[in-house]
Amino acid sequence: MVRETLVRGGRAITDNPPPGPFRRSFWRSPIRGPWLTAVLGSVLLVGITILFVTGLASYAAYNPDLGGNDLTPAKGLLGFYLFDWPTEPYWLYRLNQGVHVTLGIVLVPVLLAKLWSVVPKLFAWPPARSPAQLLERLSLLLLVGGAIFEFATGIVNIQYWYEPLPGSFYGLHFYGAWVFIGAFVVHVGIRFPRMVAALRSRSLRAELRVDTAATRPEPPDSHGLVASDPAQPTMSRRGALALVGGGSLTLFVMTAGQSIGGPLRSTALLAPRGQVLSEGPNGFQVNKTAFAAGVIGPQTGPSWQLELNGPGEPVQFGRDELLAMPQHAARLPIACVEGWSTGNQSWSGIRLADLARLAGLPGASSVLVESVQVGSAFASTSLRRNQILDPQSLLALRVNGVDLSLDHGFPVRVIVPANPGVHNTKWVGRMSFEA
Repeated sequence: MVRETLVRGGRAITDNPPPGPFRRSFWRSPIRGPWLTAVLGSVLLVGITILFVTGLASYAAYNPDLGGNDLTPAKGLLGFYLFDWPTEPYWLYRLNQGVHVTLGIVLVPVLLAKLWSVVPKLFAWPPARSPAQLLERLSLLLLVGGAIFEFATGIVNIQYWYEPLPGSFYGLHFYGAWVFIGAFVVHVGIRFPRMVAALRSRSLRAELRVDTAATRPEPPDSHGLVASDPAQPTMSRRGALALVGGGSLTLFVMTAGQSIGGPLRSTALLAPRGQVLSEGPNGFQVNKTAFAAGVIGPQTGPSWQLELNGPGEPVQFGRDELLAMPQHAARLPIACVEGWSTGNQSWSGIRLADLARLAGLPGASSVLVESVQVGSAFASTSLRRNQILDPQSLLALRVNGVDLSLDHGFPVRVIVPANPGVHNTKWVGRMSFEA
């Protein structure tokens, strides 16, 4: 049996690893080493931090601590940071979620490259030599598993492929994020000094001038990343970084347009809702059509009425009565958790604050908005006081100068600045204001 010797702290440790990837001689890439791993790790350190912060902000925007909105009821102490999501600037959620989703996709090549750079460590033998190394290995297992899980569930959500998930995306992604970030913090705490030392070991500018023919392995390291028997280089470190960067840039071009809009929208080939439905005032994106939501004519026909509930008896209004009330305008986008958004649309309708007064609660602290849609987790939503009182928060009846189409929520829908799109409820049938 082949015997391999590692030297640590001046003492020889003789191992008898199983054949295959558990032996250091199996890994022969001459560009793998602490420096390349540190470069990729530094990008992920910044990127994942931004992803986590924007993810927490996105979760807060859903008002998860209000009745009817909490899709993660067992969050407990994990919801300690929740705050009243603001309505200004009106593009806040669009920016936050656009950054979160686009950055997550752009980082996929970096993550894969980082995993490739450290893959020998995943097969280190024996698995642990000390309690400290065992802790590091466990954090690495949670880190790798958590990273793959979070990126995979995020991509599934972007593409609207919820069927493969064993439960709610929101719960899985939320709890998974906390497990992942815990392992991430532990890993960074352990590895940060090594990363800094590796980055200082050679100049990035100088390394970018080295071609494949001049590429040499890094000096032997005590952590098992540098190949013990390196093969001839077929790619330089410069080439590897260019490959990763080029992949990230390609994904950016094919994704960012769904959030940025303008000419880039036509390049958003990875965004299933990046394109418009048709021409005309109602020809902007929708997450779900009326047909897909199961909303049919009788539910939104001439007999439809809006019911307002408050401290007194419920009051009801038909669409013509609502149109006869003072109408207000707002130019607002729709931005969804999947990262796509529309441009600013010109909405007109009745201010939510005026409806609160009609319901007998001008100082309402929240409102439960219920759709005529049935069988959906998002057929209702709760809005906060600041969202009710914002003058741009409307129960919209018209958009871009014409009546709402059925796909866009006819006869009425909610539109609130900086609000997640799915909480701008369509096909509204009842609004219940609470003190």
